[in-house]
Amino acid sequence: MADYIYLLENRLSQAQQYALTTLRDLVRPKGLTLFLTGGAVRDLTGGAPVRDLDVTVQGNALSLRKEIEKFASIDGEYDLAQSLYVTFPGGVRVEVSSASTLTFPKPGKPVYAPASILDDLRRRDFTANSMAISLNDGSYGLLMDPLNGVADIENRELRLVSNYGFIEDPIRLLRAIRLGARLGWHMEERTQARYNTAKEEGYISALSPWERGYELEEIAHEEDPIRAMRMLEAEGWMKELAPNWGSAKANQAALSELQAKNGELQQQGILAYSATIAFPLITAKMSPKEVEALQKLFPRQGFVAQIAAVEGHVKEFQNKLTGKEAAAPSAAWKLFHSSDPETVLALYFLGKSAAVQNKYKAFLTEWPTAKQRLPYQVMTEMRITPDLPVYHELLDELFFELMDNKLGTIEELKAYLEPYSPPAPPPVVNLRRARAKKEAKAPRGKSKKALAAAEAAAAAEAAEPMSLPNEVGDVPVGSAPERDGGEPGPAKKSIAKEKVAPVKVATKAAAPVVVAAKKAAPAKSAPVKATPAKPKQAAPAKKAAPAKKVIVVKAPPVKKAVAKKVVAKAPAKKAPAKKSTKR
Repeated sequence: MADYIYLLENRLSQAQQYALTTLRDLVRPKGLTLFLTGGAVRDLTGGAPVRDLDVTVQGNALSLRKEIEKFASIDGEYDLAQSLYVTFPGGVRVEVSSASTLTFPKPGKPVYAPASILDDLRRRDFTANSMAISLNDGSYGLLMDPLNGVADIENRELRLVSNYGFIEDPIRLLRAIRLGARLGWHMEERTQARYNTAKEEGYISALSPWERGYELEEIAHEEDPIRAMRMLEAEGWMKELAPNWGSAKANQAALSELQAKNGELQQQGILAYSATIAFPLITAKMSPKEVEALQKLFPRQGFVAQIAAVEGHVKEFQNKLTGKEAAAPSAAWKLFHSSDPETVLALYFLGKSAAVQNKYKAFLTEWPTAKQRLPYQVMTEMRITPDLPVYHELLDELFFELMDNKLGTIEELKAYLEPYSPPAPPPVVNLRRARAKKEAKAPRGKSKKALAAAEAAAAAEAAEPMSLPNEVGDVPVGSAPERDGGEPGPAKKSIAKEKVAPVKVATKAAAPVVVAAKKAAPAKSAPVKATPAKPKQAAPAKKAAPAKKVIVVKAPPVKKAVAKKVVAKAPAKKAPAKKSTKR
């Protein structure tokens, strides 16, 4: 369903969409239902260009005649089948018919009766033409394919709906050849066998005059009528249709030129039906009486009137195109796209003056290059994006300004775009609070007490005054342990560095009193044990970290009391001991 909605919106031209929208609006107040049927659905499904539209109404289509005449022209009608032949603006051909069943008491003698849309699809000629798309609210785009026509479209086959299709309605013999010439399809095996049987039995003789004229007009509406006539001639059907008309009566060179110019206009969005212009070419070698007799057979006499009116429309359009109103390139461009496509094609093919040909040459080659100069980057820098409501209209205006060479520099472009540039957006406010700085975490392995003790020791040592270096003789007697032989020796001490580290006290010989030097914390010295033998001379040696210069620190006097054992607290971190130096 969604796929066919997409096809309806993108594969149909704007003129065709307008025709369908108008018909939907006309049938809705009457309570009728509308369906797109026949060749239009086949071409949408198979990817072929949609040439004309067939719509079916569940009800009497003739009751819509007055309403349709307000928006389109009625080219003809077929009372027996309750069908109208309509031409909408833009040259869109639409056949509006009533849903009905079809029976044949005799070959070529149809009897119509009102029916539902599904019954209508089951009585058609080929399965590929027996599909419908709903155009009604609530089911828009719904595909109905009761005979599996999609499979035959994929296989590019023409399959009869009824086994007696060629016998009941001989016009299907002609239609099978014409569709095969246009689409390049072949008949399904059983259908081909029934076709051969009907051809041998001569069922074509039951063809009614109305059906003969309908098929002749359809040949004139073919994009390549010469190809269709040649294939019909090969089957012997042209003699049954019109003995005095065939491919030999056509101006094939002029017809090829017309088809080439029609293709050039289609590249610029001018979609013209060339039938009204091509008809004089495919009957170029026929006498006027023969042409007149042929035209009288057409069921759409409005088509005959359109052929006669081509010349007058061409002159009127030529005067507008070469006049002052279309002097500017943009004005001429708008005139090309607002005029009837068939008239534009007719003047391109029939107009021989230099002024006309120069206009067409510029329209096809020069003016379209202005689209390549559209300043998309500049528009983006000025915040003019597709989100703006006037964006597409602005592109069209820019296209016309560039086409007329009114905007040649960047400054002119910016000045032209400035009124359309929206104001700059306010700066973005960050509502998130800044993250607070996290405090440095204590390294692993150190406790809070050890860190506090280290900080206190560092503060105490920083507050302790440092003494100047003295000579060795200034050291008082008894401040250091005695050497061997009872003579006291000087104690070696070093100046504390910025980073305090413990120092070992070395002695040459073993003394009776052993001073146990323990590792002190970087900032706090640990007391030593006092010997009971010489309490007067024993004093705790204050140990400092090694320093660059050797100094002597006077030891404080020690009271003559029995020294108590003091357990020194071991430092929590032993890493500073590795950095000690020996003097």
